[in-house]
Amino acid sequence: MKRIHSVQVSGRELIVFLPQSYLTSDQHYPVAYVQDDGDLFSSCYNYLDHLVATGQLKEIILVGISSHERNHEYTPWPAESLAPGMPTFDGRGREYVYELADVIKPAIDSQYRTLPEAAHTAIMGGSFGGLISLFAGYWRPEVFGRLGLLSTSFWYEGVMPFLREQPAPSSSQRIYMSVGDCEGIYKTNIQKNMVASTKEVYALWLEKGFPEQQLRFSLTEGGTHDLLFMAQQFPQALQWLFGKVEESSEGQHEEESMVPYSRITSGFEIPNTYQHSMRAKRSGREYRISISVPPDPPPADGYPVLYVLDGNAVFGSMAEAMRLQGRKPHGIEPQVIVGIGYDADVPMVTDARFYDYTEEADASELPERRDHSAWPKTGGIEEFIAFIEEDLKPTVERFCSIDQKRQGLFGHSLGGYFALYVLFTRPEAFQTYIAGSPSIWWKGHSLLQKWPAVEQRLQKGELHAALLIAIGEEERVDMVADAEELYTRMLPYQGDHFHVSFRKMEREGHISVLHPMISEIMRFIG
Repeated sequence: MKRIHSVQVSGRELIVFLPQSYLTSDQHYPVAYVQDDGDLFSSCYNYLDHLVATGQLKEIILVGISSHERNHEYTPWPAESLAPGMPTFDGRGREYVYELADVIKPAIDSQYRTLPEAAHTAIMGGSFGGLISLFAGYWRPEVFGRLGLLSTSFWYEGVMPFLREQPAPSSSQRIYMSVGDCEGIYKTNIQKNMVASTKEVYALWLEKGFPEQQLRFSLTEGGTHDLLFMAQQFPQALQWLFGKVEESSEGQHEEESMVPYSRITSGFEIPNTYQHSMRAKRSGREYRISISVPPDPPPADGYPVLYVLDGNAVFGSMAEAMRLQGRKPHGIEPQVIVGIGYDADVPMVTDARFYDYTEEADASELPERRDHSAWPKTGGIEEFIAFIEEDLKPTVERFCSIDQKRQGLFGHSLGGYFALYVLFTRPEAFQTYIAGSPSIWWKGHSLLQKWPAVEQRLQKGELHAALLIAIGEEERVDMVADAEELYTRMLPYQGDHFHVSFRKMEREGHISVLHPMISEIMRFIG
């Protein structure tokens, strides 16, 4: 009996590649359905046999499926052509997927010894083949429980809005995604978004709650949009989707399945950093979240973590400082850095931060601005706290292992006010607080009106936290005085449960103080 069969089902030609043991055993096997006549595996039969023989891959039946017209059958809905004279896309993908699920798969299951359940059935493809495999996972999750999405055409018109609006795929599925970092870089049409869109989908699914241990992303350095690179990914995709013989791939470190994500696909990147957009469930406001993860595996209880406000301005510096000062065997204990910023290219997104970091204040409660302009809208502090607690923290904890008993918060200026506000109103949210150049003056020193309640908790030993207050020597006299006064009020309660430190940076102003402050922060949290 031959191992490679050509089979006709409903007028469609299939290539079936059987495992070596199929000829001598009566066991049943998982099945992977592969688009484009099985081109992804037709050039690597021997290598797949080698992986099986060495215990690196389970035995799988591979089915290559021909397409009558891939531009029509592999697209989810109609779309215009990419250039004049090029064919349009008819969008007959749903008909094709239902034919696979309801005609072709039953025929294969009846003719061969398969494991027919969704958990043992993959659908895979490259480019448009990856796109239709994605939609097969959405439309027929009860049939296809394993998705191999290689260099998927997420750029296709309407796909990204669809994925942003839809829930993540079924949590029972297992997904492998890959893309080359050079795909689309020479395109001027929407195909130029290949890499950025793929990275965004990865981050989006995690944000929407898809189990991280069931999602793998591979970014191929130097990879272009060619069968060569897609076929190289195919054996790895099979290994991930179905597992190795001698061990499961579930036990690897969680952060290894992450991939850097950014809308920016060129320029400087910091190693082991990840970025995506998040929308707050309560307020609907959008944030740019940047995460730096130590290269070493997490401790048994997870990594310590420091949440950093004004991520546009300081995340890069904080991540690099941690990367340098957290090196083994010396240096501080490595921590995850989470930058909370906005979708903007400026370092300080003034209007957004004024709203997020403050209690609502009437103009009569605020001093006149230097340029005599009106104050931005204020009062979003409680919504912003809810975003951090309800949306952001759970997302970060899905990205990597976090020690929830070792969480810190850093903010500067109004962000310093925000850090103190959280400490005063819900100190259990973090264990470490850093208030840099805090705007204690906000709303007629309303923060100090909360001091009596805080002092009572300190007297009773109920407030467990560490606080660093830092400010530049050359900042406004009243701001320095406010910071010193708050430190003086807190100092008598220093003890086993509460620790407070104060640093005044020589020759530093309100902005220049940020970088010397970072070294103080590293020492404080280290």
